[in-house]
Amino acid sequence: MKVVAFNGSARKDGNTAMLLNLVLDEIRSEGIETEMVQLAGTQIQGCIACFKCFKNKDQKCAVGKDAVNDYVAKMLEADGILLGSPTYFSNISAGMKALIERCGMVSRANGDMLKRKAGAGVVAVRRAGAIHVFDSLNYFFLIGQMVIPGSSYWNVGIGREAGEVMNDAEGVKTMKDLGQNMAWLLKKIHT
Repeated sequence: MKVVAFNGSARKDGNTAMLLNLVLDEIRSEGIETEMVQLAGTQIQGCIACFKCFKNKDQKCAVGKDAVNDYVAKMLEADGILLGSPTYFSNISAGMKALIERCGMVSRANGDMLKRKAGAGVVAVRRAGAIHVFDSLNYFFLIGQMVIPGSSYWNVGIGREAGEVMNDAEGVKTMKDLGQNMAWLLKKIHT
């Protein structure tokens, strides 16, 4: 089994990555392989609505000039997917939005190819807007017919400067609980 996490922050290894790593640590402790993909420094454009993915049905986006097809392949290979985003103006980052648009469209064009995989969103926030981000991430999983594990609270960690989320005791516990629940769910799905 494998879980792939996508860090949608423009800051590599910042608060969003730290939160995702808390989840991944718990998953790894259950013997499940993990991988972190950092979108920082990559340029991903949004969906251009060409609908060629519906015509081609090759599990790829027709726009092949960036890393999205590599990311689609990673999602397809994985049993679980984590999407992490900071809160930018009460929404997900532009890179995360582009990833969701294009991977989501390719999945739909290919018979909901991510169906019944486990998926969860993780949010870093300074103050407000996190629940909208959390919802936006979860919509990707829900429309793709994926299964979302719960946690002990919403999957949000509070902090502005790099590392401050680690001072959010409830946020840290929430991420650890999410990792344990995702590992449990994956084992149930695959028995």
